[in-house]
Amino acid sequence: MNQLIKMDEEYRKWIEDIGKRYKQRQIKASVSVNQEMIGFYWSIGRDIVEKSAESKWGSGFFVNLSKDMRTILPGVQGLSSSNLRYMKKFYELYSDPILPQFVEELKSKEDSINVPQLVGDLSDKELFSIPWGHHRAIIDKCKLDREKSIFFVKKTILNNWSRAVLLNFLDTDLYERQGKAISNFEYALPKPQSDLAQEITKDPYNFDFVAIREDYSEKELKDALMDNITKFLMELGKGFAFVGREYTIPIEGTEEKIDLLFYHLYLHCYVVVEVKIVAFTSRDIGQIGTYVNIVDDLVKTDFDAKTIGLIICKSKNNILAKYAVNSSKEPIGISEYKLSNLLPVEYRASMPTIEEIENELR
Repeated sequence: MNQLIKMDEEYRKWIEDIGKRYKQRQIKASVSVNQEMIGFYWSIGRDIVEKSAESKWGSGFFVNLSKDMRTILPGVQGLSSSNLRYMKKFYELYSDPILPQFVEELKSKEDSINVPQLVGDLSDKELFSIPWGHHRAIIDKCKLDREKSIFFVKKTILNNWSRAVLLNFLDTDLYERQGKAISNFEYALPKPQSDLAQEITKDPYNFDFVAIREDYSEKELKDALMDNITKFLMELGKGFAFVGREYTIPIEGTEEKIDLLFYHLYLHCYVVVEVKIVAFTSRDIGQIGTYVNIVDDLVKTDFDAKTIGLIICKSKNNILAKYAVNSSKEPIGISEYKLSNLLPVEYRASMPTIEEIENELR
């Protein structure tokens, strides 16, 4: 490139812009190709179901169909007999039953591949936007549970999960845990914030990414969570931003330290999190309610929504927890945590402390 042109700022910016536009079109093209391919798979699954193909053409149908399709489409990937079976399951999982008299009408429509009759509030654009490998993982893990499958399709889109991350959450019972905290959000928050606040909770929270000795203290658990802050935030869910631990707020010559403070980017509010290594007691409500009030008065701005409190404890009596949250006017949720990666007490005892290492170095 000519040096004079290279030094020209306008020219340089133009070249950079061309590069950005090309990459954007590449991404759009790959998404479009993926959507068309998933739509094609959908149409094959639809044909197999509507033609009752297995019963009509015998037990070797999928093997024969695979061979025949490879003959007419040489070099095309994804036409194995196992993948064809996934296409059938894919259609069965998300299609809404249609009356027979409308089947022929649906077939005759040129755009019937792109506008399927889907269950629930799932759109064809959403369904066809995630890669086929993700769909196969969801089919394997969710079987024929439609609601659970739709839940993971929507979560994948919202969070832009890779297949590895999707598989991780499929294995941690996220569907069964999501939005299950005992709370008073319905009464303490206006709609739609109350529904959104409930949705961001889980019960129990899975802390299996933490390796800690059996006889651990509250400080050790919180230290371990902070050491694994990325995984901790992933478990809390999309939208949580870490503000601080032992967040100090001066009050009238003294100071209060809030154990864990987060900000939720979608709810536009602070979230006070208390982690307890013992069973929940009604006294915990007073403590976290105080912290919520402090943050509301001294940290939150006029642009922020009402602060939320979340207690994550080792165990809880659900009836007591419900009575306790209903006694507070502050929005509070209560969940348990699950922790199975425990090391023997002797393991920690055999390791030198930081103080011992420092003394030895001196």
